[in-house]
Amino acid sequence: MSSRSSRSPKLQGLISLLLCFLAAQARERPPNINPNRHPAASLKPDIFKCLKPTQKPEGKQSIHHLLCFISTRTMQLDPFLAATVAACLLLHLLLLRLSRKSSSSRLPLPPGPRGVPILGALLVVGPDAHRGLARLAHHYGPIMYLKMGTSGCVVASNAAAARAFLKTHDAQFANRPDVVSARDITYNRQNMVFADNGPKWKLLRKLCSLHLLGGKALADWAPVRRAEFTHMVRSMHRAAAEGRPVVLPEVMVCALANIVGQTVVSKRVFDAQGDESNQYKDMIVELLTGGGLFNIGDFVPAIAWLDLQGIQAKMRKVHRRFDAMVTKLLEEHEATKDERKGRPDFVDTIMANRQGEGGETITDTNVKAIIFDLFTAGTDTSAVIVEWAVAEMLKNPVILRRLQEEIDSVVGRGRLVQESDLPKLPYLHAVCKEALRLHPSTPLSLPHFSFDDCEVDGYHVPGNTRLLINIWAIGRDPKVWDAPEVFDPERFVGGRTAKIDPQGNDFELIPFGAGRRICAGKLMGMVFVQYMLGLLVHSFDWKLPEGEELNMDERFGLVLPKAVPIKAFVTPRLAPQAYI
Repeated sequence: MSSRSSRSPKLQGLISLLLCFLAAQARERPPNINPNRHPAASLKPDIFKCLKPTQKPEGKQSIHHLLCFISTRTMQLDPFLAATVAACLLLHLLLLRLSRKSSSSRLPLPPGPRGVPILGALLVVGPDAHRGLARLAHHYGPIMYLKMGTSGCVVASNAAAARAFLKTHDAQFANRPDVVSARDITYNRQNMVFADNGPKWKLLRKLCSLHLLGGKALADWAPVRRAEFTHMVRSMHRAAAEGRPVVLPEVMVCALANIVGQTVVSKRVFDAQGDESNQYKDMIVELLTGGGLFNIGDFVPAIAWLDLQGIQAKMRKVHRRFDAMVTKLLEEHEATKDERKGRPDFVDTIMANRQGEGGETITDTNVKAIIFDLFTAGTDTSAVIVEWAVAEMLKNPVILRRLQEEIDSVVGRGRLVQESDLPKLPYLHAVCKEALRLHPSTPLSLPHFSFDDCEVDGYHVPGNTRLLINIWAIGRDPKVWDAPEVFDPERFVGGRTAKIDPQGNDFELIPFGAGRRICAGKLMGMVFVQYMLGLLVHSFDWKLPEGEELNMDERFGLVLPKAVPIKAFVTPRLAPQAYI
């Protein structure tokens, strides 16, 4: 296989630019040359036909045509301009030859589509990037290199490829690219998710793990989760009594936002699910879907200011709304600090530990940015998984009944599921794992970035390259999963895939990522998903409105929610006192 380096496209690009420029000059200056004295002047500009990409002429033939064409057109151009063009071309050819000699032993780039000038492979990938990249991987292999605009991007699409990047070369790809569309919503990358791998990022992650997302912190905040999920079940019970359908993601996001609000700033964000909480949910969805689109400005920074797709304007607008909400929460938090003496929340803990051992300092902007991380990643992502799980069980009632039977056998019908019941419910675990496999909340990993060259699996990966892990494709790899398109929790009950765990050690299933940049909230995320799904399935029977069919379309972004949310009537199935 020959190296798909950028030198050949650069040469073709230079030739194309020269030809376009010379042709324009020729149109502006009609030739005033006697063909009898200059036979070459009668040459027609068939050079364009010779250089059509479909014909792929050899380098010498292309250069021969180009030089003939230039020799004709230079008679019509300013002598200084003609000399400059010729000198640039000769210099480029000289550098090209020298680079070929110096890099003859270099490994090839990974295979991948060539794309088109300026945009690269952006158009080849398509709007649903996870599916488009999976389709390309079937043709080019599990490690692909794509020129996305002016940026290089390598994509890993199976477990072995993901392991090579996130384990063998984990430290090298532990940074994030500086993408234009993320600057505003992340306070110019002052958060934990988009910060580079440095002292500030390590301090933020350490504080989050110790005081919010780790095992001890999860146990400390268990009463908050119990109270808010009970509120959620009771609101659904009232809807059932009034004959109203429940919009599932709306009630879940309201509960999750209140959990995050109480643990972070000691405040319930919403008194009840309604217009205010629904507007918050819409804002989060807009952030996560808009932030996941392939923004041309992220890949061609020179034209980012044009905002051709309007993505940056939308992100700034949503960011202003979110920032206003966070600013209000922090002002109220400061005003009530005397009431929390002896009961510090997460922001209190950050404020008390703003100085790192290496001298780095957590600023007020960092605090806002980390709150942004917690509200976005801590609410909608878990709700997405639970909604997909419910949707799949509505399509497969046998699975739903089996899960209800398991929970009934452990919990009974006299009370709600508690967090302490979860370890005793293996089939619930299997259903959650299957939902994470088939419908990962983040279909593509957040982009990783390497500043330096490296060798991965026999390929040369240049420096300043982005890395995407196609989590969605890995979860549907037919070499690992039997009938990968089918929702079948049994695969996690017995058989060769039963022991695969989604916590980042088994690369066949990495919904939270892996390596240094694995999701810091993976433990909390699993508790949210298992606890909510157990409550929803155990507490109610589900039925779609009369005449409506279940829509299983998805909406691509940083997360992958259902395009049409579940709206269903619920029927209580527990004893009345369980809902009090």
